[in-house]
Amino acid sequence: MKDLELMVTLWPTFPHFKKFAKDNRLCGIRLNSAMIKGNQLDGELEIANSIEDHIPLYFDIKGWQLRVTEVEAYKDHLELVLNHPISVKTPTTVLFKAGEDYCVLDKIVGGNRLIFQGGPHFMVSEGESLHIREPTLQVHGPMFLDYEIEKIQKAVKAGFNKYCLSYTHSQRDVEEFRDYIGKDAEIILKIEDKKGLHYVANEFRKDNYLSLMAARGDLYVEVDKPHEILDAVKLIVDKDPDAMAGSRILLSLVDKPVPSCADLSELAWLYDIGYRRMLLCDELCLKDQFLSSAVNVFEAFKKSYTNKKIIHSTSRRSRRIGDEYLGGGVYLDRSSRFSQFDREFR
Repeated sequence: MKDLELMVTLWPTFPHFKKFAKDNRLCGIRLNSAMIKGNQLDGELEIANSIEDHIPLYFDIKGWQLRVTEVEAYKDHLELVLNHPISVKTPTTVLFKAGEDYCVLDKIVGGNRLIFQGGPHFMVSEGESLHIREPTLQVHGPMFLDYEIEKIQKAVKAGFNKYCLSYTHSQRDVEEFRDYIGKDAEIILKIEDKKGLHYVANEFRKDNYLSLMAARGDLYVEVDKPHEILDAVKLIVDKDPDAMAGSRILLSLVDKPVPSCADLSELAWLYDIGYRRMLLCDELCLKDQFLSSAVNVFEAFKKSYTNKKIIHSTSRRSRRIGDEYLGGGVYLDRSSRFSQFDREFR
């Protein structure tokens, strides 16, 4: 049986990038290019390649994903410019912040200028993604915009041969991507909406250089009803035993040093339905202490649950962690609690 593997999301200028780039507990690092501009990319890739004996690096390219390129906030409403021109029946709700915020789209001007009725609760920034769940939505133009093509070319020139393709919708998308990166490059196809699920169910053809990812950060927002994420995630691993489960994993560690029961239970569920590769999302990887805790917890899970070992709640270690979590410990500040937890799970 294939061993359980973990990939993380980092960027070369992160202060903790080198540490994890040489951490053999990980199977790879995803470089999320969404917020980086082409003129900044050369330096970032140079930093990445300067690290000797680093673990595999995967360059994430954005295809059909809708992202904000300009923001204009007026006193009474918000206007945005999108990367891709769209058409959709209005008025309709637009979701921001992975579904945590929303606003009503009033009209579209020129295909990609969105004019809203008022604005969302939180600020919207250039580079952010958004979601329009209205069934009439159509995304127009080429899949790869000029600045994305520039990023692909820079990654190829830097020697990358492993990639992630966001919002994969069809075999034609895969073939077009291969025209840029070559037939022997490894691609992880990120399935992030209903069009992607239709592709998986009806068109996906597995080969040695192609695998799927249940990219749950966006997929959960894009399915019609929340519980449909369960069948979606099962479909992907049923079609590809090498599929990766991505995002929304161990996020409780952003707020506290002990993982939630729900997070650990979900790890077990993903493993039990067949996932042997998992990816931690951007939020959990932004800080060294969050990511260190997550990697340690993942390793503990890997050694215990996947080997069918039982961790007894009466052990000395469990009592110490439980006492601290319930407030009975002596650790007064958040950083010391994380340090203690890291030591316990190493």
